[in-house]
Amino acid sequence: MTTLTISLPESLKDFIDREVETKGYGNVSEYVRVLLRQAQASEADARLEALLLEGLTKGKDIPVSPDFWSELRRDAAKIQARKKQPEKGRSRSRRIA
Repeated sequence: MTTLTISLPESLKDFIDREVETKGYGNVSEYVRVLLRQAQASEADARLEALLLEGLTKGKDIPVSPDFWSELRRDAAKIQARKKQPEKGRSRSRRIA
């Protein structure tokens, strides 16, 4: 794991220390990693939303029928089944930093 050093005003350092103490984080690094993962997830959500909106505004209209929904459900079930299968050559357990 890489080390990162940052400079903070005392007020932010005090805030972080309180967060670590009161919210059950093991240490400051754990707290910062959680914040960064949340920021990554938020950015990914925003990107997905932008792509969805782009698709809605630029895509051509297609007829939506009961057959369309049946096919969509079949495709989704296939994708979900593939995701549930363990990847070849990889261990099932993963270390979370």
